[in-house]
Amino acid sequence: MRMTDDGSRSITDVGTLKALAHPLRMKLYRALCVADKATASHLADQVDEAVSLVSYHLRKLAEHGLIEAADPQSADGRERWWQPSSHGVRIHDADFRDAPETAAAHMAATRLFHEQRADLYRRYLDERSTWSPEWNTAAPDSESLLRLTAGELNALQHELLALIKRYDEQGRAAETAGDTTGREHVALHVYGFPFRA
Repeated sequence: MRMTDDGSRSITDVGTLKALAHPLRMKLYRALCVADKATASHLADQVDEAVSLVSYHLRKLAEHGLIEAADPQSADGRERWWQPSSHGVRIHDADFRDAPETAAAHMAATRLFHEQRADLYRRYLDERSTWSPEWNTAAPDSESLLRLTAGELNALQHELLALIKRYDEQGRAAETAGDTTGREHVALHVYGFPFRA
């Protein structure tokens, strides 16, 4: 396991990538990142699956070090609590270029992650009328068509990640200090890719 400067885990092996790139496991991992700590029964309610199936997939995620046992959050000693083992994951294309099968695994995982992100955004659009005008105004939906070199796009990515990290740390610190009024979970998806017109 390789940890990055921001505390996220860099996935570099195809076994761990495949473990995460399962539709239900990725949903569970994302839900656990949002909850911070949860039991299989809590997560089963969120993903509408049987507790036994959720428990099985949580154990698979734990086998690959993606999640870990958490301290019990209730007096019920029968409940097993889980938490993410890092502050998110990073997956880089360069780590999976060495063979066609690893490149294919990376491509399949990337497609799954993007499909689930698109589903999450579609759900927001379907529920948009239930959010306040303030949230609807604040939620960005934009497209920028730029003329950049690969190096410039890479620099832009690093600047955006640094800005996102600053806002994440600021929000977490405020919440820890008790400032929870108006605070919601926010998904921010950033894609940058070359294309030919």
